[in-house]
Amino acid sequence: MPKPRVCSFCGKEFPPGTGMMYVRNDGVILWYCSSKCRKNSLKLHRDSRKLKWTVYYRKKEKGKG
Repeated sequence: MPKPRVCSFCGKEFPPGTGMMYVRNDGVILWYCSSKCRKNSLKLHRDSRKLKWTVYYRKKEKGKG
């Protein structure tokens, strides 16, 4: 049974058979759930902790208090 993947940018789980796998030259495998996440990460070089729609932003804000 294939396991669900976690997006490397937004942190959302997505089902097997969807999404994109990106392999960098140093051998690191990055999984993206959508082209929105892929473009924000690779093309626009954005930090996922600064975008409100990502799970990583919500984790950072939850720690404040």
